[in-house]
Amino acid sequence: MAPSACPVPTFRLKRSQLKVRFCTNDSQNSRGDLVGLLRRHGFDISEGEVTAPAPAASLILKERGLRPHLLIQDGVRSEFDQIDTSNPNCVVIADAGESFSYQNMNKAFRVLMELESPVLISLGKGRYYKETSGLMLDVGAYVKALEYACGIEAEVVGKPSPEYFQSALKEMGVEAHEAIMIGDDIVGDVGGAQRCGMRALQVRTGKFRPSDERHPDVKADGYVDNLAEAVDLLLQHADK
Repeated sequence: MAPSACPVPTFRLKRSQLKVRFCTNDSQNSRGDLVGLLRRHGFDISEGEVTAPAPAASLILKERGLRPHLLIQDGVRSEFDQIDTSNPNCVVIADAGESFSYQNMNKAFRVLMELESPVLISLGKGRYYKETSGLMLDVGAYVKALEYACGIEAEVVGKPSPEYFQSALKEMGVEAHEAIMIGDDIVGDVGGAQRCGMRALQVRTGKFRPSDERHPDVKADGYVDNLAEAVDLLLQHADK
């Protein structure tokens, strides 16, 4: 499930026999900082229960010997402390917020264009997300700009990539058909999970919009008004 949920329903899930994984596309904060924030809001959660794109991307960079030019927020930079960033041979892009200036985007563009085989790795490909101030443009729009300008396709580490969900399933030790994703994003959460073979519920909170229920390509397996309702359904099913 996405970790933007309230703590009480998640407590109920963790007390049950069901396995729970918190899946996030947050690429502004390190996993440790994100867990600390959730704990301050009442969540009983450890880093080992969170699947996040930055640690996964760091592992990919190490395995493939890639040296990234990082277009990211300072808050997530610690996830790449052990990565060589000299003489970049790829670009890693995340939700860089105010750092998405023309100058910084153009620098990433130039790095890619100077490579014989350009590699663009994106920590997610979301269209937008929601904060208390309203909807915010997400990294996907900037990824599309670089893809278009460079004539390449980004490798997505995070939702809606099937590999992202598969890694979470592997960590839990369950098969896709045994799992249900709960999230508010019709494309990233619902569509991504379904392409991996999971079922998915969309909550009508957070970034949900009524038009999601009429999405031309993605249809959730069910819609619930909030996380508590989703947990009720899961626990009722588990008791049968």
